[in-house]
Amino acid sequence: MKNTNSITEDVWLVYDGECPVCNIYCKYIRIRDAVGALRLVDARHPSNLLDEITKAGLDIDKGMVLKFKGAIYYGSDAIHMLTLLSSPSGVFNRINFSVFSTSFGARIFYPICKVFRNVLLKLLGIKYIGNLKQVR
Repeated sequence: MKNTNSITEDVWLVYDGECPVCNIYCKYIRIRDAVGALRLVDARHPSNLLDEITKAGLDIDKGMVLKFKGAIYYGSDAIHMLTLLSSPSGVFNRINFSVFSTSFGARIFYPICKVFRNVLLKLLGIKYIGNLKQVR
């Protein structure tokens, strides 16, 4: 069954609900109140937003997706934008800001995080989402 929630001006983060790294990140990331609410969308469940991502040709297994004010950010751009929208409260968010607050930092460290995620999924026997395979 598809999620029929309308996508508003809130911040929408599409993540892998079976990935421990993604779950920890989503648990601790906080965005500023002035930005709106952070809406989490598990990419392992059908949704209108996942359909939009797939239609745009974005492979959710290769990069996180953030939607904010109608714009879609992918991979290192997504984590960079999310970091800029984040609250500085808490140790996790301060570390996140120090690593991903610049485009350069995001382009360097995001691929390292992806490799770690992929190795962890393989070790845990968790299959990829394969959203692009569904449309072929």
